[in-house]
Amino acid sequence: MLVIGLLYVAVRSNFLSKRVFFIGVISFCGALLPLASEPANSWPQWRGAHQNGTSTTAENLPVSWSETENVQWRIRLPSWSAATPIIWEDTVLVTSGEQGFDTARVQNPLQNRSEKRDKLLLLAINRKNGSILWQREIGSGNRFIRKQNLASPSPVTDGKHIWVLTGTGFLTCFDFAGEKLWQRDIQNDYGRFGLKHGYASSPLLHDNHLYIQVLHGETTDEPSYVFAVDKATGETFWKINRWTDAPDTESPDGYSTPLVQKIGGKEQLIVVGGDYVTGHDLGNGKELWRMGGFNPGRKHNYRTVASSIFLDGTVYTSSTNGRPFIAFRPGNGRLGPKNILWENNLGADVPSPTTDGRLIYVLDDKGIMVALDARSGEVVWDRIRIEPGIYSASPTLADGKIYAISEDGTTSVLQTGREFKVLAVNKFDSHTLASPAAVGSQLFIRTADHLYCLAKQ
Repeated sequence: MLVIGLLYVAVRSNFLSKRVFFIGVISFCGALLPLASEPANSWPQWRGAHQNGTSTTAENLPVSWSETENVQWRIRLPSWSAATPIIWEDTVLVTSGEQGFDTARVQNPLQNRSEKRDKLLLLAINRKNGSILWQREIGSGNRFIRKQNLASPSPVTDGKHIWVLTGTGFLTCFDFAGEKLWQRDIQNDYGRFGLKHGYASSPLLHDNHLYIQVLHGETTDEPSYVFAVDKATGETFWKINRWTDAPDTESPDGYSTPLVQKIGGKEQLIVVGGDYVTGHDLGNGKELWRMGGFNPGRKHNYRTVASSIFLDGTVYTSSTNGRPFIAFRPGNGRLGPKNILWENNLGADVPSPTTDGRLIYVLDDKGIMVALDARSGEVVWDRIRIEPGIYSASPTLADGKIYAISEDGTTSVLQTGREFKVLAVNKFDSHTLASPAAVGSQLFIRTADHLYCLAKQ
């Protein structure tokens, strides 16, 4: 999940250096459980194990709640963030700034750009009772920028180690005891981030590597790039520049998160932003294919926020500002109209879509829901408004339900399927930017000042 702001970072650029700071001895044993499957009792990254906001193992999740009903526990957090809670078995991981929440910054974002800087934090929380297991600093130079701070990227874990990236460019590896194993400064290595609204893409973990995109251009002349990092050492495995001819204002900027999927029998990295979707070889980063058409006529200067999802050989992508929304089948080289399965203008700007394997569910920023047949593009739910509000969090789908939460803390619980049905509307009196996570029979919701663990009581 990504919420936008303004970022002007002055960091010494060192484009060619590859410095990694090692602390302690690193020992990575055993094979990583692939993210394509769903480890029991886990939500290991921003959009879950399936990289599309779904859980196939969560069940008996709560439908209704309040500040007192169906709350197993809640814990006060140091500050707000757009990062999703990450869960592995009995541990919940959240990022945060150090300073508290100020509603004035959200209500009047242009009049309340804060120059205050503070620390960025990673907290490990006991899933059973909400107690803090440990808290670690993961960077400095945090800023409050419109809706967000620079703790927006969500952590990722394989159950043995935790990796976390900050909007200031610090990439850090911890073990589950909170020991820092290594850290590197991406901006120091490759130059300052040049996104208008602040860096917020989450890292993607697959097998032995982290995959990170830096798609920018609004405030820099440096090229966008994608790179892979050895998860054990922090060393760069490969790095490639990612070309774009997007208009030279906001369009080169991308706030999405990449995904790994099998295409034509081979796992590939999929990156969306800068008016294109590209597929890359996992071994060396080589671009295998490129799909355009997301900024027809190059008439718009909009950044890309929503991430793509993948289902049955098809990539589903919202373009800049949600129009067009394209379902296409990747191939080789430069793709075009022959690769398009269907397209319409029913995409979303900020929230990413989700799917139950049959329908694609899209929630836009104004609380308009559509459901589309994944194969034909048939409109099944035709622009139905749920609770009024602004929606920045992506919807979460689990246990036959869709959880869609607005910025004012109101969650609409919808039934999946061809018939539109609202099961409940639940309200927290607190600002909310992060997407929910569903694990077991628990739902985790992060508000501006609290993390809630919800379960039927």
